[in-house]
Amino acid sequence: MSSLADDWRADLDPVDVRLIDEYQSGFPVRERPFRAVGAELGVSEDEALARVTRLREAGIFRRFGAVLNPPVIGSSALAAVQAPTERFDEVAAVVNEYRQVNHNYRRDHDWNLWFVVTAGTRETRDAILAEIEERTGCPVLALPMLTDFYIDLEFPVVNADRFARESAVGQDAVEATRMSESAAGDLSALDAKLLLAIQEGFPLTTTPYRDIATEIDAPVADVLSAIERLLETGCLKRVGCVVNHVATGFDANCMVVWDVPDDELDARGTEVGALPAVTLCYHRPRRPELDWPYNLFTMIHGRDPEAVAEQIDLLEREYLPYDHERLRSTATLKQTGARYDELLGA
Repeated sequence: MSSLADDWRADLDPVDVRLIDEYQSGFPVRERPFRAVGAELGVSEDEALARVTRLREAGIFRRFGAVLNPPVIGSSALAAVQAPTERFDEVAAVVNEYRQVNHNYRRDHDWNLWFVVTAGTRETRDAILAEIEERTGCPVLALPMLTDFYIDLEFPVVNADRFARESAVGQDAVEATRMSESAAGDLSALDAKLLLAIQEGFPLTTTPYRDIATEIDAPVADVLSAIERLLETGCLKRVGCVVNHVATGFDANCMVVWDVPDDELDARGTEVGALPAVTLCYHRPRRPELDWPYNLFTMIHGRDPEAVAEQIDLLEREYLPYDHERLRSTATLKQTGARYDELLGA
């Protein structure tokens, strides 16, 4: 995925800047959301919509809508394979065929192809992973999330920061949240239909919620209530404009995996998850049968590789004095929101 031109900020005015940096979440859940946003920005409803549409077409926004939370809705797993160099493109193409694969990256490591599978059930998820293993002939390293310490890809991008949240002064308290591999999100039939309808984004119209309601044949008031409820229960992380971080320059990203003593994991994870430079921090299982001893994952997003490396050095020196490996992203092979074909048989 290529970045925008170096001068991508040049044509942005203060209203655009606010849309990009302040509306990644908290977009109004009401029948005419752009009317409310326009009033907050001092522009008309139509202009607010036109600006979001333009920023989407320019590649600054990947989409407009809800960010689904796969571990709460159903079942997801980070996975990796060791694709032989001469077969890398072939293996990547097989992985990308699956609608349920929503992220896929090349990393500079023996485990060089890393992807995320999301599905309505653990059984479907595991069947997809098994099929990928069979089709590619490559053993799959399956790493479902066991504990969420901190996950948030909402951060300002209209700046010259070298890494995400460089100018941040801190974050709210972080806590260890256990994740079930067989979650179902307590979804109603309406919830399931709604999530399937919005997984690829909201319509860019003045009445997106009404349009969604029409699509699933439900009253708009019920759709609005369901969106609010899904936000409260964590099935949805946020509603807003989803920024393309890679295109806006945050492409010097590094996933660092750590071998943390099990009895220190929660304390270390919550401490590190609260650091401004850390955008993702979570516990995944060790896989000794595949020579994978690591159980804590941290992610730092940055524009400057040296600044990212400095932050990792800081983590090692002051917070995580353990064996670790640095897996840098070298190519984005696929990046979408979570995709489901079914939820509770919906």
